[in-house]
Amino acid sequence: MDVPGIYARCSAAFGERVHLVGDRWGAATGLPGWDVRALVNHLVTEERWTPELFGGATIDQVGDRFDGDLLGEDPLATYDGAAAAALATIREPGATERTVHLSFGDRPGSEYALQLSADHLVHAWDLARALGTDDILDEELVALLLDWYVRETEALYHRIAVIGPRIEVPAGSGPQAELLARFGRVG
Repeated sequence: MDVPGIYARCSAAFGERVHLVGDRWGAATGLPGWDVRALVNHLVTEERWTPELFGGATIDQVGDRFDGDLLGEDPLATYDGAAAAALATIREPGATERTVHLSFGDRPGSEYALQLSADHLVHAWDLARALGTDDILDEELVALLLDWYVRETEALYHRIAVIGPRIEVPAGSGPQAELLARFGRVG
């Protein structure tokens, strides 16, 4: 599966759950200090950054433009618009071959798109848990992202402290439990 395809499916997994929120924007999540609205806002923030970073902007050039609550009065429409714009950017020809300027250094666009994919997929699980809906993640996506994460990204995430400690899971717990544990969740 190509990177834009992985991203599209992970974005859809999160988006499907956003469309189940209804009036539960204030529901607690398993993430300290984040309710459902804060969780969705986090992904909207990432999605707003995506066209900027794939367009060659630096962190300093974007600045604080996407700080704060971006969801406004119609969080669902805001989410849908931001998700569509990010997906269109990642699907642009050559997007994953571009260099993106991240806070921890320049990275290939393909790597950044996989980082975003993993964030969408893990947060799809967080959102499902907060809403009490189906929290089973796509097995193929889990396997692809677990392999990528272990080989290429986990050490970096711990070194730059953007993720909490890994949780140990019993042997044989399965790929979803392993991926979630590596992202600090008990699944």
